[in-house]
Amino acid sequence: MRVVVSDGLLAVVFVSAAAVSLATSWLLVTRLERIGGRIGLYEALLGMLAALAADAPEITASVTALAGHHTGIGAGVVIGSNVFNLAALLGLGAFVAGEIKLHQRVVLLEGTVAILTATVCIGVVLGGPGPGVGLLAAVAVLVPYLIVSGVSPQRLGMFGLPQAWVRWLSEAVVEEEQELEPAIHPPRADARDVILAVLATGVVVGASVLMELTASTLGARHHVAQIVIGGLVLAGVTSLPNAVSALYLAVRGRGAATLSIALNSNALNVTIGLLLPGILVGLGAPSGQGTLIAAWYLGLTAVTLTCAYAGHGLRRSHGALIIGGYLAFVAAVLIAS
Repeated sequence: MRVVVSDGLLAVVFVSAAAVSLATSWLLVTRLERIGGRIGLYEALLGMLAALAADAPEITASVTALAGHHTGIGAGVVIGSNVFNLAALLGLGAFVAGEIKLHQRVVLLEGTVAILTATVCIGVVLGGPGPGVGLLAAVAVLVPYLIVSGVSPQRLGMFGLPQAWVRWLSEAVVEEEQELEPAIHPPRADARDVILAVLATGVVVGASVLMELTASTLGARHHVAQIVIGGLVLAGVTSLPNAVSALYLAVRGRGAATLSIALNSNALNVTIGLLLPGILVGLGAPSGQGTLIAAWYLGLTAVTLTCAYAGHGLRRSHGALIIGGYLAFVAAVLIAS
């Protein structure tokens, strides 16, 4: 006999799983930062590690949805989370803090990776290169960035780059490290941190799976479009750990750290949460709704970076513009569904 779970119970499970995921994600981020600091990672790589840990809920929810052939939800979680990140991490951060100051070199360095990753994403969603080719392209973008971020500026010349490139990259890395160092300065890890990180990972993954399953069940039961469930509901809820940490850094005036969390989170979402599982289970046929959210992700990324570069940071007016862009995105998704 099949047991039908009530809407009320499903809603309680969803809210409880979201609360557990949010609380445990913060624990996971802090413990992984300590472990990264223990092994001597540079500040930029610590930021990437923190972004990956905070991305665990949306990546897990996306993989679960794609594995269950809910392709609209899977793609929606990842790409919708990226649009939400721009609004909540950078837009809201600038609006609340009044201003997020940024070096132009840092904006160009981080922004190049962000724009290229978003371009790969929309290309795959449009049905151009498959997820395998898209993954290779995304890795080709991320690996050089990780190398540049992970070696000392003095050692960049060993890669055979032109001297002018080495000088520019060295200055960009130094500027980024100077601002990230006081923002990301964890105590040294011990064995307890490793154990807590492992346990927290399991809890976050389990809670995120529950969120996806309950949300997709409720959505199907009440005929809510997958793009709404994934691109708005799950995208917003699973991105809260990133939003909380970025808002905290923005208020403290740590612009590079805020930008790094937002853009690195988006790049990792696409690479690990969309393209990698897409190779194994597929992404489904191209759709107008998928194209809509991917195009909005690329467009809002470009707008945000243009404002940040031209204004040497993001002011309250820029924050309002980015938040307005997200609200227009929500309206467009609801209309398209």
